[in-house]
Amino acid sequence: MPEHVARFTRLFDDCYEPVLRYAARRVGGDSAGDVAAETFVVAWRKIADLPARDDEALPWLYGIARNLVANEQRRERRSRRLMSRLMSVSWAGRDTAGDHADDAVAASGLEQALRRLSPQDQEVLRLIGWEDLSISHAALVLGCTPATMAVRAQRARRRFLAALDDLQVRPEASAKERRS
Repeated sequence: MPEHVARFTRLFDDCYEPVLRYAARRVGGDSAGDVAAETFVVAWRKIADLPARDDEALPWLYGIARNLVANEQRRERRSRRLMSRLMSVSWAGRDTAGDHADDAVAASGLEQALRRLSPQDQEVLRLIGWEDLSISHAALVLGCTPATMAVRAQRARRRFLAALDDLQVRPEASAKERRS
């Protein structure tokens, strides 16, 4: 088997599940499989660009997936706008107030605080917090230097804590605080 095929097979075996979870947290379960599959299609086409270090492969795939997620989100926004226009034509003159059950479900304070942040801050915190990437690996995903990522992370954390304060949400005590 050629080396590039073997390397891609290892990459797929090692990274498919984390890429799928990454996509699911951003586009939901219905589209996550498509995003993950397309990520590996792009990775196959760009196999020559695959970082030489194994620990940089997953952040590289996250960068590809991030671009695909952005494309998916743009597609969804266009689809919603089209549906909105179609509904206004189909239901002209009728009350189109939807079911507010989703609005009645209260989100946790952490989710509310996260939603108050810019998409860029949300992505920085998700990469570091949920994807458990180091600053340097998160920088690879976002295409910036580790120093820039460190500054972005510090600012995003500060804004997140301010949003938690505004909502009067207290984060769970750290392990160190619980021991004392």
